Amino acid sequence: MPDFKRLVLPFLLLVALGLTGCSSTAREARAERKKDVALEVEESFRQRWIEQRAAALVNRGVSPDLARAQAIEEFRLNYGYTRAAER
Repeated sequence: MPDFKRLVLPFLLLVALGLTGCSSTAREARAERKKDVALEVEESFRQRWIEQRAAALVNRGVSPDLARAQAIEEFRLNYGYTRAAER
């Protein structure tokens, strides 16, 4: 019986450590997915904001190319704290 106990304890420790690692990996994967979703939302906001601002500038008589360039620059100035502004 003592041999059985000597084998079971290390086995249980390995299983416990393995489960902890899986949990940590799953947590990291969830955190990474959250970052990806946040970046997608920021990028979507960036595209919509630039399109709307450029359209407003075109309505004021600015050429489409200049309006888009100005809208991109204004986005960087207004939302520079976002990762989407870095693009």
